[in-house]
Amino acid sequence: MAYAPFDLSSKKVLITGGNSGIGLGMAEAVADAGADVVIWGTNAEKLADAEANLKGRGVKAKGMQVNVASEADTAQKFAETVSFLGHVDACFANAGVSSNRRATKDGFAAMSFEEWRRVLDVNLDGVFFTLRAAAKHMVARGQGGSLAVTSSLAAIMGQARGEHYGATKGAVISVSRALAVEYGRHGIRSNAILPGWIESPMTHNTLAWDRFQEAVLPRVPAGRWGEKEDFGGIAVYLVSDASRYHSGDTFVIDGAYSLF
Repeated sequence: MAYAPFDLSSKKVLITGGNSGIGLGMAEAVADAGADVVIWGTNAEKLADAEANLKGRGVKAKGMQVNVASEADTAQKFAETVSFLGHVDACFANAGVSSNRRATKDGFAAMSFEEWRRVLDVNLDGVFFTLRAAAKHMVARGQGGSLAVTSSLAAIMGQARGEHYGATKGAVISVSRALAVEYGRHGIRSNAILPGWIESPMTHNTLAWDRFQEAVLPRVPAGRWGEKEDFGGIAVYLVSDASRYHSGDTFVIDGAYSLF
């Protein structure tokens, strides 16, 4: 018999950046466990494909085109998400952008404010807009809930020419911890997920670069790049009541890369 708390058939989940990569891996897993899911993204074609994928798993699902860097758009689409699902039990602030290698090729000293702001707009402000809406909804509903944010190893390891990216990923861990403390009395828990080198549309070109593979892959004790499916388990756990007393934590999922 399956462990009962991992049956998510009564749960309603929002995952931003859920139309590909880590977010889609999370969405597929919680859908397989029975949860209804709304995914946010910016690419209409990917959203349509992901929505069909999730509906094919026998749950209620919808893809929404959202710019999380926009306060107004995030607020409007969160309201539409609640209307579609009825309520939100778990919110994963997973949407993000990476450094622009061309814009940072001359290093931090030459980085433009435009490039700095581009990354912060999505990776930090977008998390703020998303989790603020979710926290407000969960408090008003009075049934608790789960907040989660996707950080990165860049938060705890130096990334040359990625100071802006690292700044956002470190900041969201602090945001998550503060939420865990502030909203614990409402039965709302908050945790951060730190992926290592994961095969996704965002990282594909980097991981396919032969020089990068030769330098980095031997340092991954697991012997491979991560895959989106490697984030299904943590997503199910954080949505489930099995994690109801687990808050303020950081989950490093990197094949032990950061330890070696």
